Amino acid sequence: MSHRPRIVASIEARMGSTRLPGKVLMDIHGRPALQRLIDRLRMCRTLDDIIVATSTCTGDNVLAQWCADNGVACFRGSENDVLNRVVEAHRFMRSDLVVEITGDCPLTDPDIVDLGVETFLAHNADVVSNCGRILTWPMGQYVQVFPLALLAAVDREVGDQAVHEHVSLYFYEHPEKYKLLDLLAPRRWQETGWRMQLDYREDLHFLNAVYARLEPLYGEGFGIEEVVALLRREPELLAINRHCQETPAR
Repeated sequence: MSHRPRIVASIEARMGSTRLPGKVLMDIHGRPALQRLIDRLRMCRTLDDIIVATSTCTGDNVLAQWCADNGVACFRGSENDVLNRVVEAHRFMRSDLVVEITGDCPLTDPDIVDLGVETFLAHNADVVSNCGRILTWPMGQYVQVFPLALLAAVDREVGDQAVHEHVSLYFYEHPEKYKLLDLLAPRRWQETGWRMQLDYREDLHFLNAVYARLEPLYGEGFGIEEVVALLRREPELLAINRHCQETPAR
């Protein structure tokens, strides 16, 4: 791209989560989880805009209304074909670069998002990610960056149901087709078993505990450095959600 690309973060979010229905609007220390995430993304230096990509299901009407009430762009598409939903959301936003974020990461560090974007812009890569092939970051501190054109081609050409459910899966399963660049965490942050996302009720308790301790000290923009330091001081917090398990893409 000869010009500076238009860079948009899309947040995949639905109210119909199997494990924790309505999680994206659940309260985390006084604000909805989605507000927490959007506030953090608005601190990013590299993003031109943000859009919530939700479904056309009636259960997501409340989410679309929340976006309208809070000045957040929203696109509604297929509930199950998340890949197509995200592609169409970015077409709606006239994006060049997709920054893929899931709605269950209210501790996302803006500096990590910026690092992903800046790394993409500085290198001849198709995909920059810290959650694809090599996992070195705590769960929920994830960023993925790739051109909309590549994602749209996958949406158009690949019929695999798992690929359409997990937006970036095809890139990682076909490294022979793409130039993939993995972002590695500094050693002090390499805690891949630490959960910083919202999938279970225990995660909600954990996130509330973190915000209750750190927001009064640092404001809403505290980052992974402060979170990691807290968890080293108070390792008992990790026990709140340590037993919760992720579901594999396949």
